[in-house]
Amino acid sequence: MVLTSVEKMVGLQKKTSGIRNICILAHVDHGKTTLADCLISSNGIISSRLAGKLRYLDSREDEQVRGITMKSSAISLHFVKGDQEYLINLIDSPGHVDFSSEVSTAVRLCDGCIIVVDAVEGVCPQTQAVLRQAWLENIRPVLVINKIDRLIVELKLTPQEAYLHLKNILEQINAVTGVLFTSKVLEERAEKETENESISDAAPGDQIYDWSAGLEDTDDSHLYFSPDHGNVVFASAIDGWGFGIEHFAKLYSQKIGIKPAVLLKTLWGDYYLNTKAKKIMKGDQSKGKKPLFVQLVLDNIWSLYEAVMKRDKEKIEKIVTSLGLKIGARESRHADPKVHLNAICSQWLPISDAVLSMVCNKLPSPLDITAERVEKLMCVGARTFDSLPPETQELKSAFMKCSSEGTAPVIVFVSKMFAVDAKALPQNKPRPLTQEEIAHRRELAKQRHAEKLAASQGKELSEKPPSENSSEVTTNTGDTKDEEQHLTGQVETSKAMKQEADNKESFIAFARVFSGVVQRGQKIFVLGPKYDPAESLHKLSSQCSATDDLPLVPHMTCCTLENLYLLMGRELEDLEEVPAGNVLGIGGLQDFVLKSATLSTSPACPPFTPLNFEATPIVRVAVEPKHPSDMPQLVRGMKLLNQADPCVQVLIQETGEHVLVTAGEVHLQRCLDDLKERFAKVQISVSAPIIPFRETITRPPKVDMVNEEIGKQQKVAVIHQMKEDQNKIPEGIQVNSDGLVTISTPNKQATLSVRATPLPEEVTRLLEENSDLIRTMEQLNTSLNEDKKTHEINQKTLDRIKEFKQKLEQNLQGRKWRNAVDQIWSFGPRKCGPNILLYNFEGYRRSVWQCLGNAMKEVSKYRDFDNSIVSGFQLATLSGPMCEEPLMGVCFTVERWEMNKFGETLSTSNQDSGECDAIEVKQDTTLTSSCTDEVSSVNEHQDSSQSIPKSPEKNCKHKGEVLLADCYGPFSGQLIATMKEACRYALQAKPQRLMAAMYTCEIMATAEVLGRVYAVLSKREGRVLQEEMKEGTDVFIIKAVLPVAESFGFADEIRKRTSGLASPQLVFSHWEIISSDPFWVPTTEEEYLHFGEKADSENQARKYMNAVRKRKGLYVEEKIVEHAEKQRTLSRNK
Repeated sequence: MVLTSVEKMVGLQKKTSGIRNICILAHVDHGKTTLADCLISSNGIISSRLAGKLRYLDSREDEQVRGITMKSSAISLHFVKGDQEYLINLIDSPGHVDFSSEVSTAVRLCDGCIIVVDAVEGVCPQTQAVLRQAWLENIRPVLVINKIDRLIVELKLTPQEAYLHLKNILEQINAVTGVLFTSKVLEERAEKETENESISDAAPGDQIYDWSAGLEDTDDSHLYFSPDHGNVVFASAIDGWGFGIEHFAKLYSQKIGIKPAVLLKTLWGDYYLNTKAKKIMKGDQSKGKKPLFVQLVLDNIWSLYEAVMKRDKEKIEKIVTSLGLKIGARESRHADPKVHLNAICSQWLPISDAVLSMVCNKLPSPLDITAERVEKLMCVGARTFDSLPPETQELKSAFMKCSSEGTAPVIVFVSKMFAVDAKALPQNKPRPLTQEEIAHRRELAKQRHAEKLAASQGKELSEKPPSENSSEVTTNTGDTKDEEQHLTGQVETSKAMKQEADNKESFIAFARVFSGVVQRGQKIFVLGPKYDPAESLHKLSSQCSATDDLPLVPHMTCCTLENLYLLMGRELEDLEEVPAGNVLGIGGLQDFVLKSATLSTSPACPPFTPLNFEATPIVRVAVEPKHPSDMPQLVRGMKLLNQADPCVQVLIQETGEHVLVTAGEVHLQRCLDDLKERFAKVQISVSAPIIPFRETITRPPKVDMVNEEIGKQQKVAVIHQMKEDQNKIPEGIQVNSDGLVTISTPNKQATLSVRATPLPEEVTRLLEENSDLIRTMEQLNTSLNEDKKTHEINQKTLDRIKEFKQKLEQNLQGRKWRNAVDQIWSFGPRKCGPNILLYNFEGYRRSVWQCLGNAMKEVSKYRDFDNSIVSGFQLATLSGPMCEEPLMGVCFTVERWEMNKFGETLSTSNQDSGECDAIEVKQDTTLTSSCTDEVSSVNEHQDSSQSIPKSPEKNCKHKGEVLLADCYGPFSGQLIATMKEACRYALQAKPQRLMAAMYTCEIMATAEVLGRVYAVLSKREGRVLQEEMKEGTDVFIIKAVLPVAESFGFADEIRKRTSGLASPQLVFSHWEIISSDPFWVPTTEEEYLHFGEKADSENQARKYMNAVRKRKGLYVEEKIVEHAEKQRTLSRNK
C-alpha cells in the first residue's frame, strides 16, 4: 500500500467519527510489537517482508538488544473499509512489569485497546494486570489470540485439540473480565444499599431483605470476548495472517448456501455440519463429529502449514490456485519454508485487515465517550461530580460532544513527557531544496569553475600582455570570492549552532485533545494535579483566557504551545492545529509540565484524575559522578530523567545522597543508561541497591530458638544477660517489667510515661491502605482548628472516614484496646503512617476524628504543648533505634503526662491580657517565633500556624516560656526530645524485629527445570506459595515470595540456571517480619549445645541490620579480628 501524506492525515483528523485511539496491551513477549509491525506495513511505512523482524516502534537501542519494549510509542495509520476512511492512532505499550507505568500513560489517552494473548502461554500475570488497567480507565477491549502457528509447529496439536485449547484460553480471559465486572456490580450495590438504608430508617415497617446480588439484572454479555460477537481475532503475527470468523462466514455462505448470519452464530461453538441434509446441527461432541470451526477453518490452515513445511509442491499449487493468489518465484523457491508460508497467508488472510476492521467495528470513536468515564476523569480524589462548581460541571457537555468548533473550550491531557534527540525534530531535519535554491547553487558552482579556469588562464597570460576579456574575468572573480567568504562564514556559524542543538534533548508532551481545537502558538492554562477550580473561580472569572493579565493562582500557570507534532513512530511531522479526539505531541512544555498535566483554555476545568500505576518504585540506588566537577551536569541530568520517565523518582536524602527510585532491575538499568548517555552525559558511579526495611516489635515469644518453653530451663552464664546489657538504660529513665518507660524533661518540669505495644496485622494493613484518607483527615482537622470554612467536606469522604473508623474498632477489640480508637492522638510517621499514638491520661481530650463532627474545644494545661508530644512521636516513628529505619505496626500509649507546678503556671496563669505590656509582647513574639521555627524545623509537617501567637493571652504564655527557656532550650523543644527518647526506650523494652520488603514472584517454567528454579529460590530465602500446572501444556506456574534484599540478579540467575526456560515477574507486594531476633544470643544449655558459644551461624536479621547501619555510618558492634591466634609460617618454625 502507498504511503499516506501528512495532508491526508490532517484531513482525516477533522472527521471525529472516523478516529480510533487504541493501544496494544499484553504480557511480555506475547507479540505486541510484531502485531504493530504488521499493521504499520499495511500503510507502506515498512516493507511487509520486514514486519516482525524490524520491530519498528522499538526505536531505542536497548529495546532492540533486549527484545522487549520499554516505552509506549504512537503512530497514526490510515485504513479504508468500503467507502469509509478511518484514522487509527495506535500506541504500542510495554509488557514487562517494570514498565507498567508506561501502560497507564497509554491507556489514559485511548478509547479502546487490543489485548494480545499468546496461544501457547494463555493468560499470564501481566495479561490480568493490563485487563484491570483497561477496566479502571473504562476503555473497551478487543482480543487477538496470537502465535497460533506455535500450536501447529511447536506443540503439534491436531485441529480438534487446538480448538479445545483456544476455547480454554477464551474461558480464562472471560473469567478475569467476569471477576472485574462482579466486583464493580457488588460495589455499586453496596453504595445503593447505604443510600437506601438512610431512606428506610425514616420509614418504619417490615424490612424485606433482597438476597440477590444484583448480578442477575445487569447485562454483561457485551463485556465478554466471543468470536461470534466479532471481538476476537485468531492470528499469527510473525506469519502475517489473522482472521475473524466473519471472513469465513461470508466465504462459506456462498459455498454451502447457508445464510452468513446463521454461520456467524454457529461457526464457534458445539455445532457440526450435517453434509447430507446440508444443515447445521447442535451437539458435535456427543455424536463424535467435528465442530464447524475445526472442519471449515482450522483444518484448512493446518493442511496449508503441513503442505508448505513438507514442501508438497502439487498441494501448494492447488491451494494457491483455488484461493486465487499470486506468489512470486522468489518466495516459492526460498530455502526457508516460513517465507513461502508468509507470502501465501498474508495474501489469503491479511492480519492488518482482520485486526483494523475489528477495531473500526467494535471500538468506540472519541464521540462515544461514556458519561461515567468523563465523571471519573474530572473527579480528583474523594470528590464527587456533584460537588464540583457548576461552571466545571458544564464542561461535561464539551467532553461528551468532543466538538472541534472554535467556541468549544480546549481541554488537553498530557500523560507523559518523553525526550527526543533534537536532530529528530522536523525543524532540524535536512529538507529537500527548492528550485530557486538549486539554481542559486548551480550559479555558484559555475562561478567557481570559471574562477579556476581564469586562474589557470592567468598563469598562461602572465607571460603574454593582458587582454580585455581577462580583466572582465578577474573583476568577476573578485565578487565571487567575497560571496564565497560570506558563505563559508555562514556555514561555520550554522555548524556551531547545529552542534549545540545536537547535544540538546528536546522534550515532547504525549497528549490527547478531549475538546476544542489546539492551535500552534496558542496561549493556554497549565493545571497542576493539586489545582482546585473552586478556589480559583473566586479570583478569576470563568470567561477569562490565558492571554489576560491574571492574579497568581496556586498550581496554575500559562504557557504557549510552541509546536504541535503528529507522532509517527520514530518520525515527527509538524502540524498547525489539531482538532478534538486526536493524539498528538506538543513541544515547548518542558518548563511547565513535570510528568503529566491538564491543559485548558478554561480556568473552570478540573485537573484529571492522576494515573494509577500498577508497580510501586522500590529499588533505590545512590548515584554520584566519577569526577566531582561533573556534579552540576548530574543534577541537571537527573532532573531531565525525572521528567522523561513517568515512574522514576529522584530524591536527595538527608545524607546528601542523590537517590534514584525505580520499579525494578530492568527499569533501573534503563534509567542509568539514559543518565550516562543522554541526560547527564558524564561517567557515574552507582551504589549497591539501598534496600528499605521497617522496624517493629512483637509479642514476647513462648518458645526459644530450640523450641523449648521459655522459663523452664536453667540460664547458663551470667555474662549472657539478655538484651539489657546491650541497651544499657541511662540514669533518670525507669523501665517497668511490663515495658512502661517513665522519663522527665531535662529541666524536670514534665514527666512522661510511654508504653509500646504491637498492633494487630489487620490494623497495620488497614492503616497502610488508607494513608491517603488519613492525610485527608489531617487536612480537614487542621482547617477545623484554624476555623476555616470546611465547605469541601463532602458526604462521600465522611462516609469513608466513618467506615475506616468502624473497621479499626472491629479489629481493635479486647480488654487492652478498650476505647483505643477514640483515644487516637495521631498517626505516624508524617502524620499518615502505619503507627498510632494514644493518650490514656486524665484531663486531656483531643481526637483525630474531629472532622466527623465531634470536635471538642477545651482549654487544659496540656493544650499548649500537645503539638510537641506529637512531633516527638513523629520523629521517633521516622527512625527506629535498630537501624534508623521507619517504624511499622507499633502503638505508643502515653499513660502519664505530669507537668510541674511551675509548668502549669506557665500555661494557666497570665490569662488576663491586661497583664501584658505591649513592649513585652513585642519582645516576646520575636523569641517565640524563633522557638516555633525550631519546632517546625524539627518536624516539617507540623502546622506552624498552631504555634504562632495569635492573641495576647498566648503571648503571655510565651512570656512565661521565656523564663523557662533555660540552658536546655525552649520547653516545647525539650518535650519533643523527651517524647522521642521515651518512644525509643519503650520500643527497646519489647522484642524488636526487622521487617523486610517482599516481592511476589510468578515464574513460568517447564517440568524439567522445576528443580533448578526451586534451588535458586531457596538459596535466596524465597518461599513457594503454590504451584499449578497450566491446563493443556507442560508449563508450571510457581507463585513465591522473595525478599527485595535478595532479588538483585535473581532474574538473570534463573535464566542462566534454566537455560532461558523460566522467566520470573517480580512485583512489590507487602512487608513481612523477619522471624529471627537481631540481638539474639544463646542463654540456655540447649541453645549452647545447639548453636555453640559464639552462635556464629548466620543470623539473617542481624546481617541486614548491620548492613544498613554500616551504610548510614552508625556504630556496628563487630570484632575486627575474629580469631586472634598467632599464625607462624613453616619457615620461621625451623
